[in-house]
Amino acid sequence: MAGYEPRLDEIVFTLTQVADLDSVAKLDGFQDIDADTARQILGEAGRFFSEVMAPLNRVGDRQGSVLTPEGTVRTPDGFKEAYKKYVDAGWSAAHLSERWGGGGLPYIIGVVIEEMFKTANMAFSLAPMLTHGAVEALERHGTDEMRAAYIEKLVSGEWTGTMNLTEPEAGSDLGAVRTRAERQEDGTYRLFGTKIFITWGDQDLTDNIIHLVLARTPGSPPGTKGISMFLVPKFILDEKGDPGERNDIKVVSLEHKLGIHASPTCVMSYGEEGRGAVGYLVGEEHQGMRNMFTMMNLARVGVGMEGVAIGERAYQQALGFARSRVQGREIGGDSKDSVVIIEHPDVRRMLLTIRANVEAMRSLLYVVAAEGDHQIHADSEERRKLAGDRLALMTPIVKAWCTDLGVEMASLGIQVHGGMGYIEETGAAQLLRDSRIAPIYEGTNGIQAIDLVLRKVPVEGGAVVSGLIAEMAAELDTMSPHEDLAQFREELAVAIQGLGETSTWLGERLIAGDLRSALAGATPYLRQFGTVLGGWLMARAAVAALSAPSGFEPDFLEEKVTIARFYGEQLLPVANALAPAVKGGAALLDGAGL
Repeated sequence: MAGYEPRLDEIVFTLTQVADLDSVAKLDGFQDIDADTARQILGEAGRFFSEVMAPLNRVGDRQGSVLTPEGTVRTPDGFKEAYKKYVDAGWSAAHLSERWGGGGLPYIIGVVIEEMFKTANMAFSLAPMLTHGAVEALERHGTDEMRAAYIEKLVSGEWTGTMNLTEPEAGSDLGAVRTRAERQEDGTYRLFGTKIFITWGDQDLTDNIIHLVLARTPGSPPGTKGISMFLVPKFILDEKGDPGERNDIKVVSLEHKLGIHASPTCVMSYGEEGRGAVGYLVGEEHQGMRNMFTMMNLARVGVGMEGVAIGERAYQQALGFARSRVQGREIGGDSKDSVVIIEHPDVRRMLLTIRANVEAMRSLLYVVAAEGDHQIHADSEERRKLAGDRLALMTPIVKAWCTDLGVEMASLGIQVHGGMGYIEETGAAQLLRDSRIAPIYEGTNGIQAIDLVLRKVPVEGGAVVSGLIAEMAAELDTMSPHEDLAQFREELAVAIQGLGETSTWLGERLIAGDLRSALAGATPYLRQFGTVLGGWLMARAAVAALSAPSGFEPDFLEEKVTIARFYGEQLLPVANALAPAVKGGAALLDGAGL
């Protein structure tokens, strides 16, 4: 597999010119962050992940994590050493709160660092992603004692965290969860039950693992209203706060998966020895789903990031292959000599398609991350509310649109390789295998589309969506002075209008109570929305590049305009082609005889 080198100019340009890093730097506590500082930090991060984590990507795929006869998980060769370097360097804590020993950097910088990790080694990156979610959940919902005992070790990376939701009879329908939690006289609980698909449910990297587990207390209401969240450590802490007695938790087996082989996906048994796994209630009883969504929403952005990461790795690998693979003659030339395949127009189209989609996805990811910083740190309630509304609206789009495209771009990367892409030794196939889980976990992409249509579109009578559409339309004025962007501007105007029309149509269906028709169009609507958001942000990138911002070479800025135009003129027009599927209703689906 080809190596990975972060495209630092592209990352810094997107941070500063598209996601407006300057506005984040004005927030309280972030005044020391500017473009030069970000470039320096991210340059160091890029070197670390390309040199330490990327070489283990292939190792992890070939060896996988394994369950030992002793019932513990052994990670692939080199993982323990690399994880220690990661923790010692502070990358695990870079954007987490200084209160708990974190670096205190903005969330948007943490997102870029995590993107680099995922691009270098997606399977490995899942452990800290879930740990960050556990930190967020405990900060918001844990007791003071809980925070004091666990958060600092999670922030440092000395311990990891997991999320235990799914059960054999409860996939996406968490209302069917059966794991039970019995209250004890000392205020703790004893948990009994089985959880499946637990990512990094066990490992040999740290001396403790903190599981956040959904379970039911006796007499709880049915469905999701009766679910509570519990903190269940692998090792119960002793009087000094160190890992002590092994809890009644057992890894029953590891799943044999299509991809992400280095990431142990565990079947976990709680209370198998009979005494029950000791757990501590997080928040109030019956508020488990609400509390877990703190962790899940952060994870959904992290999973969307995997679409960007896989797409970037697929692009770099395909580009390197296309520049070295000699096959065919120059089209339209007199020479009979063979040429590298990057000279062929169709290969160039494939490469541009991958790159343009990746840069559009990255732009959306960074904009969403910036809204995350504004939601917490903005100095006015109005700005915090706007950021929260935007973050809620765009989270399902980031998760679903980016992960769907990640699979498609990994597949296109194989196509660039031709037959060699289908051979495991090139590494291109691993990217496709690894990418395929991302549209499934943390809520399948169909569920993301349902969330978008049923919960996000109706907010404030549709005002959040219409406000975003109006902001996208305002970008058209910035494009008007630039003749090179005339066709892009025209396509963007048509796409924005089309999104407005489908949004109105869906809103009318919801008001009329015709939920089946609305949900029949949910997935194409999310795809349309993501595609138009990508067009809006690529337009912003093109206008910014034409203004020749300092710190970037002219050749790079010229490339940015070209890539943005390719997206706007050749990829964006498919957005309106999705309108018939959005507005087609459920009749054809129901009449198919399935």
